[in-house]
Amino acid sequence: MASVCFYFQVHQPMRLRHYTVFDHHHNYFDDHKNAQICQKVANKCYLPTNRLLLDLIRKYDGRFKVAFSITGVLLEQLQKYSPETLSTFDALARTGCVEFLAETYYHSLSFLYSRDEFAEQVNLHRQSIEYLFGQKPRVFRNTELIYNNDLAVFLEEKCDFDAVICEGAGHVLGFRSPNFVYRPKGCNHLRLLMKNYRLSDDIAFRFSNKGWSQWPLTADKFAHWVNEINGNGYMVNLFMDYETFGEHQWADTGIFDFIRHLPGKILEHPDNSFKTPSEVVASYPVMDSVDVPHVISWADTERDISAWVGNAMQSNAIHELYKLEKQVKACGDEQVLTDWRRMQTSDHFYYMCTKYFSDGDVHKYFNPYDSPYDSYINFMNILNNLKLRTARILDEKRKVSAPASASLGVGRGGKPLSSDSSRQHKDLLPAG
Repeated sequence: MASVCFYFQVHQPMRLRHYTVFDHHHNYFDDHKNAQICQKVANKCYLPTNRLLLDLIRKYDGRFKVAFSITGVLLEQLQKYSPETLSTFDALARTGCVEFLAETYYHSLSFLYSRDEFAEQVNLHRQSIEYLFGQKPRVFRNTELIYNNDLAVFLEEKCDFDAVICEGAGHVLGFRSPNFVYRPKGCNHLRLLMKNYRLSDDIAFRFSNKGWSQWPLTADKFAHWVNEINGNGYMVNLFMDYETFGEHQWADTGIFDFIRHLPGKILEHPDNSFKTPSEVVASYPVMDSVDVPHVISWADTERDISAWVGNAMQSNAIHELYKLEKQVKACGDEQVLTDWRRMQTSDHFYYMCTKYFSDGDVHKYFNPYDSPYDSYINFMNILNNLKLRTARILDEKRKVSAPASASLGVGRGGKPLSSDSSRQHKDLLPAG
């Protein structure tokens, strides 16, 4: 048997506006550009593909199934700029054939820098998905499929997930196949689903490449490749950006016709099926344990995290951002917290990438900057303003509390004597 597990990553960042050292306003995000891009991608990708998937689910009486991970920052933009798109995702949720996965709300690298912040963002995203689509996610995908053993153990112990998905990197799997269910090292009940990157990338990257030996890719040909998995695996995990359809691969490449015919060709084989990630985990046994001691991702040929933290600019920007966490949360200003979190989105650091490699054009896609250096300077200008803004709020809070502290007297260590001095501060979360 071979179960096809389609998972689509759906994300657009909130892009920063041009911000100089002479700017002092607190409006850091380019609403005009964000609206323009959101509506463009919705019209070229989200709306036509959602409608096509709805048609296919109905045509095959629920035998065709897919999964989505939609970031919180995109959900906010869809609510504001393309509510029609949000309604089509809701229609897909109501079919019972679509699973929504969990991730960090702000599509951040927070697991690498702050476990507390990571847990808060995962919880916020889960709440948003449950509120909007009536599902409590049971499967997790980290930003950019960033993964290692530590992440799996954290998810099992702190977040109560059934499974996590990651890149089926060759140097991790070795002789093993990504077409089986695995268990992460150090975990008991958590399951690991690994992307079949060869077949996924045949659609996501090579579909319109006329220099590719297998061009043109047809539904018949792809179904034949899936059929070959029978006897050599339980499923094929096809994980890719949703923008593959209509945006990365334009409509005139035939990508929509390909998807329209693919379910029928897959289901012609009596042992084939479509399953969501949760169904895969529930249906198939664990083949082996997989050890991933070092961080991997689904990006570039290296499958590492150098696209986001590979140079000094990226490293400086991200460390300075997370150094601000304690002050941001202490100031108790909800808008400051939201702005700080929106700046964590991985795309901001991706735009600072200076790498040169075979698939380097991906780094230019939707990039609003002329160079990585422009991106870094703009980001740091905004971050410096956010630091000053946070410091001013904290200073005002100290001034307000100073008279009260003086009247209470001072105890040992310079701490004010207060009947409620043990009260714990609670972080404020954005409404989402």
